[in-house]
Amino acid sequence: PRSDSWSLWIYGVAMRAGFILSEVGIGLRRNLTMTFAVVVTVAISLSLLGIGLLSNSQVRVMKDYWYDKIEVSVYLCGSLSDSPSCAGGIITSEQRLEIQADLEELPVVETVYYESQSEAFERFQERFKDSAISQNVTADQLPESFRVKLTDPTQFAVVQSAFSGRPGVDVVQDQRSILEKFFRLLNVLRDGALAIGFASVLTAALLISNTLRIAAFNRRRETNVMKLVGASSFSIQLPFILEGVFSAIIGWGFSVGLLSSLKYVIDDRIAPLLTFTNFFTWNDVWVASAYLLGTGLLVSSLASTLTLRKYLKV
Repeated sequence: PRSDSWSLWIYGVAMRAGFILSEVGIGLRRNLTMTFAVVVTVAISLSLLGIGLLSNSQVRVMKDYWYDKIEVSVYLCGSLSDSPSCAGGIITSEQRLEIQADLEELPVVETVYYESQSEAFERFQERFKDSAISQNVTADQLPESFRVKLTDPTQFAVVQSAFSGRPGVDVVQDQRSILEKFFRLLNVLRDGALAIGFASVLTAALLISNTLRIAAFNRRRETNVMKLVGASSFSIQLPFILEGVFSAIIGWGFSVGLLSSLKYVIDDRIAPLLTFTNFFTWNDVWVASAYLLGTGLLVSSLASTLTLRKYLKV
């Protein structure tokens, strides 16, 4: 009957799975020290790679945070301006109104805020209230300006080309340029962290390969017996491959715990102190963890398969 054939098939699959798992358990117990070394190496390697991935997320979050707040400052001609566009002297009311109207008409401009000399002086005094320089600057020495928020901070060149050198405009300054050096430094640190992470993953792959090579050598008698009874190449190799995969999964679990602990420390200790920016989210942690799991499984599977092809002749 069909039900009996299904029962026999399920029984056969269960017996085969039980045998493979028992072989995996035997292999892990026989090479307990090497297995522990593999787990620790994979955990450290994936953790370093995870830190690199989270560094990339942090750079992205900081750019989104700061670029959203960046403004273009259009400084108007004042009493101390010496640029060629200010040869006509201090900006007139008509020039100021024309510049404001032209700024508001630009498609890339979201908002325009006018800052008078008195407002610029108040902001200057607040920023440098503990410095001696605040005692030597008067309101008439500071220029008027328009602070312009763009719909896309990367479109600064549109404003610069339209207003640089225009009569009444002293200088057009992009705050984004102030942050570029800082973000370049962050990008270098991020790339360094990713490079170290990938190098560590390569080290883990070599250790997995070496461990499986030793395991295959120690169990060569069992392998020969399986070959004699007609076992397929895949059936012989599968327990060894699963040993590497299980070690990678355990190491991945430790790395996820480390990254989660890092996120807790940032949220509880660092974020309350550094309120001038945002930090990567838990979603970034889970996405990085998913990438680490895929990397761990891929590296362990490839290292196992390539090693067994070379050292396990079946």
